[in-house]
Formats: sequence, structure tokens, C-alpha cells
Amino acid sequence: MGSGSDDELAGLAASQHGVFATHHLVELGFSDAARRARISTGRWEVPYDGVYRIAGAPRTWQSAVLTAYWAGGTRALASHRSAAALWDLPSGRTDLVELTCPRWRRTRHRDLVVHESLRFDDSDHALVTAIPCTSVARTLFDLARIVSPVMLDANLDAALRRQLVSIDELVETAERLATRGRPGGRAFSVAVRTRTQGAATAESVPERLLARLLEKQGLGPPVLQYEVRDGGGRFVARVDLAYPDDALVVEYDSFEHHVGTAALVRDSARRNAIAALGLTVLTATAADLRDGAGRLASSIRHIRQRAA
Repeated sequence: MGSGSDDELAGLAASQHGVFATHHLVELGFSDAARRARISTGRWEVPYDGVYRIAGAPRTWQSAVLTAYWAGGTRALASHRSAAALWDLPSGRTDLVELTCPRWRRTRHRDLVVHESLRFDDSDHALVTAIPCTSVARTLFDLARIVSPVMLDANLDAALRRQLVSIDELVETAERLATRGRPGGRAFSVAVRTRTQGAATAESVPERLLARLLEKQGLGPPVLQYEVRDGGGRFVARVDLAYPDDALVVEYDSFEHHVGTAALVRDSARRNAIAALGLTVLTATAADLRDGAGRLASSIRHIRQRAA
């Protein structure tokens, strides 16, 4: 077999974050002698057996994920926190590489987190920026075993809000995978069930966490993304959290979204319009998240006691 085209390989590698594998060399017609020559002269680097990088190509996280995928065999998929990063979900991490495969090639690599699973259906497969990974629904299911309930909710919120996944897909995934004894299955099923019962989607992780903290304070679950309307039914505002029976709303102020004169004027006018309808408006900040919403909960209890 003759030597393959370096230009053709370079074009392929450029579309794959600078990396390629043995099966690409076979397809392009590179002989073993040509492969050894390019490795010995430093034109190609060998991060794993059977996986190569064009010398000088950027060492990105994406290239690390793709080389690990080929090191695990073509039945592996980027999964868990790596897949979450590819889908841009809150629990995504780019400081590690995480894979799932039916059976891992037992060459150990300390920079990889590898999971094994015998259950991979066609619907669990996806491709993001040329990297094979788990689908959004499967990624969320896998996250259920390694993240807190609050963060699982936050990831579901983000995926649903951006329409990366549908409720029907989540329900199907729960029915298919959340079998008895499967890690994370119960947590995932519970989180999906709340959404089939009409639970609203939080706009951010802090909002979801704040709602959980208020529940833990014994105040009951607030309504997320509550629509405030005037006496004629006209829309006035959508607020982060609300206790409608108490005529009380809570707005979370994040630094990045509430900075500058324009933001101050906008928020003040909005909250004045809400207050004019007779609702009490409370403001929560990152400090309330740090203290477990204790201060905020005291204010809400005081309002309730005063109303009683």
C-alpha cells in the first residue's frame, strides 16, 4: 500500500480538532512505514495507542475528548460532565475527559474518567462539533447519578429552556433506563415527573437553588416564573419566584444582569408596577444563597405573621 496524501490528512485533521486515528490512515492509504516515518520525525504525535495528533495543532479540550474517544474504541461516547460541556449545560466540565463505553480497553489513563454501560440505544448517540457523545436526554440521565438534585434540576431547566430536549424525550428515557438498581434512575424519574405535572422551568441555577432553600426553610415550594397580571388580566411582569397566596414575589438579583443605570431604571419601574398591584416584592442576592436563605425566610415569615 502506498503512502497517503498529507494534504488530505491535514484537511481531515483540521475538521477533527487536529487529531485522527488508525482507521483514518487506512482509509487514506497510509502504509505502516509511512506512519512510522512521520512519528519518528515528529510530524505526528501519539497521545494514545492508535490515536495521533498533527504536531503543532492546538491542544484543546475538544481534541482531548476526541482522542480519548478513539482510545476507548469507536463504541465509546463522551458522556456525563464532558457531554454536558459539549451541550453547554450547567454541570459541564472541561477540566476532565469523561467517557462511557460497553467495555473499556483496559489500558489505564489517569487523565480519563471512564464509565461502562451495556445499555446504549441509537437514541442515546449524538454528534457535537465532530465529537460522538451521548444525547441530551441520556446526558441528563447520566448526570443524575453524580450531581445533586438541585443541579440535576438546573441541567433539566437549561435543556428544556433551550429546547435541546422535550418532555416526551425525558419521559421515554426514564421509562427505558430508570430501572431498579440503575444508579441515578430514581432521582431522574422524580425530576422528570415534576415536569410532567406542570412544574415551571427556572431561568437560572441560582433561582432553582433559591426555591429549594426556601422549601428547606419550611415555607413550601414557591411558584417559579410566576406571571403577574393586573385586575383586567393584562400581563405586567414575570417574576423569578412567588407565593401567590401571600401576595408576595421574590426577585433574584445577579450582578451581571443588574448593573448600570439602564438596568436600575428598568428594574425599579418593573418592581414599582408590581408593588402598585398590592404585592410585596422581596429581593434575593447571592448572600441569601450562602446563608441558606435564612434572612429571606425570616422576612417571609414576618410578612405572613403580619397578614395573619
